[in-house]
Amino acid sequence: MDPQLLDPDAPALVDHMIPAQGQISMGGNWARRLLDNELDVGCMRPYVGKSGRTYITRNYCAGWDPKTRSPIMKARPIMTQNDTNATLRTLDWYQLDEAVVKQAKQRMRASKDLREAGLVYMLPNGIAKTVLQFQQQSDITGATMSMDGLRQSESDRPVFTTVNFPIPIIHKDFQFPLRQVLASRTGYSPLDTTTAELAGRRVAEQVEQLVLGTTSSSLLGQSSYQWGGGTIQGYMNFSSRLTYTIVQPTAAGWIPQNTVDDILNMKKLSQQSNHFGPWMLYFGLGWDPYMDDDYKPTYNDMTLRQRIREIDGIIDARTVDYIPNMSLIMVQQTTDVVRLVIGMDITTVQWESHGGMQLNFKVMCVMIPQLRTDASGQTGIVHGS
Repeated sequence: MDPQLLDPDAPALVDHMIPAQGQISMGGNWARRLLDNELDVGCMRPYVGKSGRTYITRNYCAGWDPKTRSPIMKARPIMTQNDTNATLRTLDWYQLDEAVVKQAKQRMRASKDLREAGLVYMLPNGIAKTVLQFQQQSDITGATMSMDGLRQSESDRPVFTTVNFPIPIIHKDFQFPLRQVLASRTGYSPLDTTTAELAGRRVAEQVEQLVLGTTSSSLLGQSSYQWGGGTIQGYMNFSSRLTYTIVQPTAAGWIPQNTVDDILNMKKLSQQSNHFGPWMLYFGLGWDPYMDDDYKPTYNDMTLRQRIREIDGIIDARTVDYIPNMSLIMVQQTTDVVRLVIGMDITTVQWESHGGMQLNFKVMCVMIPQLRTDASGQTGIVHGS
C-alpha cells in the first residue's frame, strides 16, 4: 500500500495522468472508470438516492460568465445501470465536500486572488491533458525614418518557440472502513470528516505554494514542478522575476518609512519593465508585527499596512502563510503576467477496495499557476528580499 495512504499529514502528491495509454501514475482501478466515462469525474462520485437507486452527477455548460470569463457549469443527476457502485448517500457527500472545501478556502489566498481578479484560464477536460503548449514570440527591430519613404528598412519577422507547460494533478488520499460509514447512518456515530479536512488542506496548501514559489519548514509541499521539458514556477522562484534589495525590518535603525520607500522603488522597477499595475503586495507572517504597528510614532493615524494601501496602484497588502523570510512580493494582476490554469476544481472522488469493505477517497484538482513574460522577457513580478 502507498505510504501516503497511511499518513494524513504527508504532503499532497503532484502526478500526471496519461489517458491515451490508459495509465495513471497515482494507481487505483478508478482510472479505468474515468477513461470509460470520457474523464468525467462525476462517475467517481456515485450516491444512493431517495429511491434507493444509484445516481451520479453530470456537469454541463449552461452558458458563459463574462465577469469571470469562465463557463457556467450546472449539474443534473443521472441514474446508473449498476446499483452496486454506490455506498454513500447524498448527505454523506455533502459532509465530505463541505469539510474539504472549508479547509481549502482557508489556505488559498494568493491563488484565490487570481480567481477573484478573473486571471484564470479554464482548460476544458483538463484531467485529459498533460501539457499546455504555448509559443514565445521574439520582438522585431525598430522602424526606419526617411523623407521620401524610399529607404529600405530592415526586413525581419518575429521568431516563435513552442514551449510545453506541464499540467499535473494535485491529489491526496484518505479512507473510511465500510463499517464506519454504516455506523454513521444509525445516527449515533456521525461520519468523522477530520481526515477529509486534512486532505483538502494539503491539496490547497500545494496549490498555494506553487503560486508563491516557496515552501515553509513548518508546512509540506513543493515550490516547483518539472515534467515534459517544462517547469512550473511561482512568484519567488520565477527565473524572470525582478529582484530588489529591501531594508529588513529587523535591521538596526529601521523605520516604517524605509519599507514604504522600498515598495515605491519596487513599483518603479516594474514600471521600467513596462508593467504599470495594478499590483498586489504579499508578505509572510513575520511582517505582521511591523505591518500592523503605527506608521508614525508621534500620533496614531494609520498602520504601516494602511499606509501601503494608500500607494497608487497597490490593490492590497496581504499576509500569506508560506513566505518563510522577510520578503516582499509585488505582482501585477493582469493575465499577461500571471494566470491560474484550471482544468478541474478541487474535487473528491471515491472507489471501493478489499471486496467493498474499504471506501477510498482522493481529493484532487488540476489548478496550476502560469507565470508569463512579454516579448522582451520582462515581467511585472518584483521580489524584494
